[in-house]
Amino acid sequence: MESRSVATVIGGSGFLGRYVVKRLASASHVVRVAVRDPETAMSLRPMGRVGQVVPLYANITADGTLARAIEGADIVVNLVGILAERRAGDFAAIQAEGAGRVARLAAAAGVQKLVQMSAIGADAASPSQYARTKAEGERLVRQYFPQATILRPSLVFGPEDQFFNRFAGLALVSPVMPVIAGASRFQPVFVGDVADAVMGAISRPDAAGHTYELGGPKVMTFREILGWILAQIGRHRPLVAMPDAVASLMARIPFSGLTSDQLLLLRRDNVADPAVPGLTALGVTPTPMELVVPAYLARFRKGGLRAGAPMSPERP
Repeated sequence: MESRSVATVIGGSGFLGRYVVKRLASASHVVRVAVRDPETAMSLRPMGRVGQVVPLYANITADGTLARAIEGADIVVNLVGILAERRAGDFAAIQAEGAGRVARLAAAAGVQKLVQMSAIGADAASPSQYARTKAEGERLVRQYFPQATILRPSLVFGPEDQFFNRFAGLALVSPVMPVIAGASRFQPVFVGDVADAVMGAISRPDAAGHTYELGGPKVMTFREILGWILAQIGRHRPLVAMPDAVASLMARIPFSGLTSDQLLLLRRDNVADPAVPGLTALGVTPTPMELVVPAYLARFRKGGLRAGAPMSPERP
């Protein structure tokens, strides 16, 4: 029998949200895309049949509209998160209190499944506000909805990402590639795999109440990743280590693209703990970035999509 359950995806118009919404619609759920600006979610409507994908307004920092978005839903997926504050207190309001609010309202509404998107590095003792508030969000989710599934991805890549695309674009205009915290390790994970993990968390009874750390098949340092990006786009740029003092100064300059909190995050490894279950425990085979990233970085090569195969990575 075809499922007509209702799934509310909070923050569903973002990078990861589009992939989650598509999979939920393909599984025949009615999908409410709860966002601050419903116009940003209108492009998702063709992912389902007429009336199956419904954008609606909801504010994670207040009960009213959020409660209406959750009411009557069988499944709730909270994807809301920010990398930088627009106003002081945004991290706490959105990633900690907001996550707790979603869990509290979901429990009160009788929701069957709750999936909370957190991040590797969530830690109440971290010097980073981002990481501390992610950890507090997890704590509140467990308090209000103990059977929630918490997912912690590493660096997420995909055609619309703001990491590989950003640094490939920087290589087009900069004579050097600045390296900050080049020894820090990452475990890039494909956005489609993270979305599949959400579906696994929903469909597998044994996922309830558990936390999963999601990483791809390869661990690389930040410096290695930057060198790999340059190889994919065929650009020769020296990898220049940025002294901590310079990086700290840059992080204090408005609109530099780097904040002090992000700098604190960059200085710590972002790798899945092998003692914590990961993608395979949710039935997902990790996708190597070599199978995905070169195709969408091709536009940064000389000649674009008509260019030849990527080079071998440069020696650091």
